[in-house]
Amino acid sequence: MRASQLHLPTLREPPKDAETISHQYLVRAGYIRRVSAGIYSFLPLGVRSMEKVKRIVRDEMDKAGAQEVFLPAMVPAELWQESGRWQKYGPELLRVKDRKNADYCIGPTHEEVIVDLVRKDVRSYKQLPVNLYQIQTKFRDEIRPRAGLMRGREFIMKDAYSFDADQAGAHKSYKRMYEAYNAIFSRLGLRFRPVEADTGNIGGSMSHEFQVLADSGEDAIVACDRCDFAANVEKAPLQDLGFAAIDPAIGAARAVETPGAKSIEQVCKVLGCKPEAMIKAVLYMADDLPAVAFVRGDREANEVKVKQALGATAVYLAEAEWFAKATGLPPGYLGPLLPVGYDAKKVRFVADFEIKALASAVCGANEKQQHLVDVVPARDLANLSYADLRMAVQGDACPRCQPQGTLQSFKGIEVGHVFYLGQKYSKAMSATFLDEQGKEQVFEMGCYGIGITRILSAAIEQNHDARGIRWPVSIAPWECAVLGLGGEAPITETAANLYRDLQSAGVETVLDDRDERPGIKFADADLIGYPVQVIVGKRAGEGIVEVKLRHSGDKLELPVAGLAGRLGRAVAAARNGAPLTAADLG
Repeated sequence: MRASQLHLPTLREPPKDAETISHQYLVRAGYIRRVSAGIYSFLPLGVRSMEKVKRIVRDEMDKAGAQEVFLPAMVPAELWQESGRWQKYGPELLRVKDRKNADYCIGPTHEEVIVDLVRKDVRSYKQLPVNLYQIQTKFRDEIRPRAGLMRGREFIMKDAYSFDADQAGAHKSYKRMYEAYNAIFSRLGLRFRPVEADTGNIGGSMSHEFQVLADSGEDAIVACDRCDFAANVEKAPLQDLGFAAIDPAIGAARAVETPGAKSIEQVCKVLGCKPEAMIKAVLYMADDLPAVAFVRGDREANEVKVKQALGATAVYLAEAEWFAKATGLPPGYLGPLLPVGYDAKKVRFVADFEIKALASAVCGANEKQQHLVDVVPARDLANLSYADLRMAVQGDACPRCQPQGTLQSFKGIEVGHVFYLGQKYSKAMSATFLDEQGKEQVFEMGCYGIGITRILSAAIEQNHDARGIRWPVSIAPWECAVLGLGGEAPITETAANLYRDLQSAGVETVLDDRDERPGIKFADADLIGYPVQVIVGKRAGEGIVEVKLRHSGDKLELPVAGLAGRLGRAVAAARNGAPLTAADLG
């Protein structure tokens, strides 16, 4: 492709609404244009990069035995009503009516449609297992779409769904998809970690997120420095180390006046204690009933874990006024030792395992302006209900390996998610097959998603510098740009010949033949992120050009003779995700 014929509307300044670097560069480099909040048009460069992602995804899905289908974007309400999600999904589900006043939604995900398809066509265990996938436009009405393709309302996703006769088969399907995802993100040239995760709105009993590691990521993950354990901080299990030994020198718990001290910081200042020696009360509504989660003063309660510990359908942070009215207890001075005669049925208490390990602690006295000191959990709180409630942080002990490793913190961008669903949807929608004995059985299911468009943003967040994008070869819209710096015959002829030879060698190449200054060509090439730039300048007459590798920053002066072959071999090797360096051109 000649740049003079390429629709390449690059911009010098980022758009005002672009907060993240990927959003800025995708717009500035001419990959996308905003239509409305969270909805974008893809320009030629964007389409080429997106199609490369799709090609790798399709290749690995096909290798894993999945088969491609294409499902409707508009889904009738009755399917979602069968699964129960029509009522539960919330305002992100875009509901519409047709001219006959029938209800539909724009599919944010397609579990219901695929179950309906399979229950009509798969009737015998002999037809199992089956794994069907699609690459489809989805719509989720995000309340605050942001960061360009990172959190849009309309996006493209690959979603796959496996159906098996039993749990053992479903676990095998899950493992195949897990391995396929590792292969996909490796081929895309991304630094990533698969991490254990919460199942969220999709449901199910087991899931892994695939996180692209980037400092700008909005997901917090932890990973062991010894073993391969990694998890989202919301999911990472933390151990129960048991009660600390009772120190007989510590007297009975006693109340002290703490006027006006409600926060951890205020109490520490009044009593001269440290946050890690305090018991913090976090107030919740759990299915519209009051509940309290107690964690150490320097810790954060994990809402996902709190919900699981309480066995609640939903939990929300409670307003202090509502909580005081519902329980008669004073927020800001709340503790796990209830007043004598208090009706414990008015509120549910649960404490984090870490509270047990405190030799003594400070907590609220359940009386205004008062806190308790010398509270010994092993002595005073032995009958409290305990569970894993806190958010994992760097420095926590790994819950898996022996000898025990330490958790390290990372930031990530979720680009893929695999779920083991079990019978959540198939049972609700009466999707059954006949087993070997001719008895009806319910399908065991898994579902597996990849954010095709989000991958582009995640790749840029991980691969960029102050000048622009540094694409991995496998995602770049074009693998090489030939930049002719001037109109003299040796330069234009050498550039044209190299362009032709590189194409013959199988390298996707752009010839920048525009009548522009060298500075503009350099700036556009760096902004767009061509992995290889061949710069044809004053030494063209000597048969010498400069080769710049965008990702590594390496610059080499090389002879034109044989260059196309060398670049062809190096680029071909890098298409499977390997970084391209100067050593590859030796």
